Amino acid sequence: MIRVLVAEDQSAVRAGLVLILRSAPDIEVAGEAADGERAVELARELRPDLVLMDVQMPRLDGVSATRQIVAERLADVLVLTTFDLDEYVFGALRAGAAGFLLKHAEARELLAAVRAVARGEGVVAPAVTRRLIAEFAAAPVREPKADPAVLDALTPREREVLSCVGQGLSNGEIAGRLGMAEGTVKSHVSRLLAKLELRSRVQAAVLAQELGI
Repeated sequence: MIRVLVAEDQSAVRAGLVLILRSAPDIEVAGEAADGERAVELARELRPDLVLMDVQMPRLDGVSATRQIVAERLADVLVLTTFDLDEYVFGALRAGAAGFLLKHAEARELLAAVRAVARGEGVVAPAVTRRLIAEFAAAPVREPKADPAVLDALTPREREVLSCVGQGLSNGEIAGRLGMAEGTVKSHVSRLLAKLELRSRVQAAVLAQELGI
């Protein structure tokens, strides 16, 4: 079972999310939080597999709550919001969110995203992915925010895998491109995340984009 903590300040929206999640036989709603501080508290107490996190919440915003939960390695975080402004996208991803979906996503998309994050695969809504690509494409000469020296710890193969992750490819697609078994790709991804001290493959994708690999 995938144990999910739902953090959403609007009770009606939260109830709808809970209803969708409970419709899936492989997902359990471990708890509910109406603000960011409570989300962090419940994440510490319940240790869910995943936190479904709203961005705009009282007491502590979703980006700050995500940062705390990820820093303490309490759970993976899937950010769900009505806003697709760059400040929220980049704020959530830099805070360590494993995924980012807009609230108008269909129920099946939400469930698929929860399962993907639980498998260790990052999820970013197509509209957000386009914004990310456009952002990096629009500023090709800007100074990287990451130190290129961090890549020294990676093997050549791990660098190739990181480059593919940066292009948004799934494990299966990376396997096809590099001629490896999917299980081997997963192992490479796990190792490079550990070496780079990253929480999610979405963070790895942002790093790859920043470094231009």
